[in-house]
Amino acid sequence: MSSVRGKVVFITGGAAGVGAEVAHRLHAKGAKLVLTDIDEDLLTRQRDELGTDRVLTIVADVRDLPAMQGAAAAAVERFGGIDIVLANAGIASYGSVLQVDPEAFKRVLDINVLGVFHTVRATLPSVIERRGYVLIVSSLAAYAAAPGLAPYNASKAAVEHFANALRLEVAHRGVDVGSAHMSWIDTALVRDSKADMSTFGEMLSRLPGPLKTTTSVARCGEAFVKGIERRRTRVNCPGWVGLVRWLRPILSTRVGEMPVRAIVPDILPRMDAEVAALGRSTSAHNEELEQD
Repeated sequence: MSSVRGKVVFITGGAAGVGAEVAHRLHAKGAKLVLTDIDEDLLTRQRDELGTDRVLTIVADVRDLPAMQGAAAAAVERFGGIDIVLANAGIASYGSVLQVDPEAFKRVLDINVLGVFHTVRATLPSVIERRGYVLIVSSLAAYAAAPGLAPYNASKAAVEHFANALRLEVAHRGVDVGSAHMSWIDTALVRDSKADMSTFGEMLSRLPGPLKTTTSVARCGEAFVKGIERRRTRVNCPGWVGLVRWLRPILSTRVGEMPVRAIVPDILPRMDAEVAALGRSTSAHNEELEQD
């Protein structure tokens, strides 16, 4: 296991949730942090909690490549380089393909996919120079789809394969690349979805086996830190998510889809009705940040 003490870690979506949890854990282990986010208030809170000695916070939108390049340049100027990148920023949308606001669909892809590319593109020269490590946050959704979450499913499958391609491109340069795959995590993404749509929580409760379980942010942060320290190719949280990866060919067959197909005729129309009543296809917090 390699030490993160003294290493410079660049985290997108570092103001809250898993990004903030990982930041706190790495900081306690002696890492230097570069935290980016579009939520300036929460980012300031992180800076106040962690102090400024080994922490640099930057308000930047992952959809903006020049902004991410500026953040990477600031990291190099402050700390001399970048050793580790956690491409963590991401959002989800509400509603089926027929119901979801097309702009919300595009926003999910812009943040979750292009945002990962922009993050990696901006930081990779320094990571290569330091023979570092990149961890791209994908999801269990890359292995098993869920109705009403097509944009999120598509984005997480995309960045998993992006990580696979990147790994092949930079391995000979001494850089390791991993992808992280989590089940439902008790973050604002899941909590807001449950608060906005009763059918979301109902859908989770009716999924088969462990697919219905929600994992704590602390447990997810612990898994991420271990993965970073060990420069793992895949980080699965909880561990059973790794089994779902091997079952993926079966899960996308008619037989594998049967348990979820059974609940769709009842759940999906009611979910879409809730989305229509909300008048938005994402959380109120995301809408507010988008308007700022």
